[in-house]
Amino acid sequence: MTFFLQLVVTGFAQGMIYALIAIGFVIILKCSEAFNIAQGHFVMIGGYLGYTYLITLNLPVWAGFLLAIGSAVLMGLLIERLTIRPLVGEPVIAVIMMTIALAAVLEGLAVLFWGGEYKAYHGVLPTIPLKVGKISIPSETSIGLFVSIASVVILMLFFRYTKLGLAMRATAEDLQVVQSMGIRATTVYALSWVIACVVGVIGGILLGSVSGVMVEMTSIGPKAFAVVLLGGVNSIGGAIIAGMILGVLENVAAGYLDPLLPAGGGLAHVFPFIVIIVVLIFRPYGLFGLVKIERI
Repeated sequence: MTFFLQLVVTGFAQGMIYALIAIGFVIILKCSEAFNIAQGHFVMIGGYLGYTYLITLNLPVWAGFLLAIGSAVLMGLLIERLTIRPLVGEPVIAVIMMTIALAAVLEGLAVLFWGGEYKAYHGVLPTIPLKVGKISIPSETSIGLFVSIASVVILMLFFRYTKLGLAMRATAEDLQVVQSMGIRATTVYALSWVIACVVGVIGGILLGSVSGVMVEMTSIGPKAFAVVLLGGVNSIGGAIIAGMILGVLENVAAGYLDPLLPAGGGLAHVFPFIVIIVVLIFRPYGLFGLVKIERI
């Protein structure tokens, strides 16, 4: 039982990071009706930025985080202004293809600036060891849990109580009505990409502090995509709950089933794709997604 609870608690912490990254997926999808294929690459860039600011420049943690967030804001503004805004009014497939191109560019930049090499910065973030009875959470995982929860709470409060947050929610519901009320859709789109970059960069720093950063970190994108499908592609709250569910299920499945596999492990890399297949077959709208009903 102790082993099971340990897997559940660790999986919950991991799932909160998945949920944070998945929010970036949902925000872009709600505003542009297109999947952002480059979301996992935002995470990779965040991991490398964390290494640069915290290790290469040896900045304090608070300064490194602020610079990383500032870099994410600038990246989001540039991406929206230079690549996404010219596609306003174009078919959704054009935006999706642009995000694929962005993913390739960001991966190339990672190789250009950091050599695409594995970078580790374990033990840099503050240590917050948690232990309840025989159940303990590693310090890097616990700080990731707290930062993820804080980030998610701040985003939820922003969407609910600020004018910009309400404008983003309204734009996602009906763009024409929002424009008729004088709200600039371009501002909402820019803010959406900024938030997507910021949550990706924060997630990259948190994951990088635990397992290091490399180009292959972009594989977190499909995991976040699985979270979005499970929770419902248009539900931010669903993404949060689904992130926790997927993190726990992935950790428990890997803990109990990996020893039974002939190769000795690797289920964690396959599990999100199994979830995608099951959800698409049995509940394509996810747990909390809106079911569209058409009458003829």
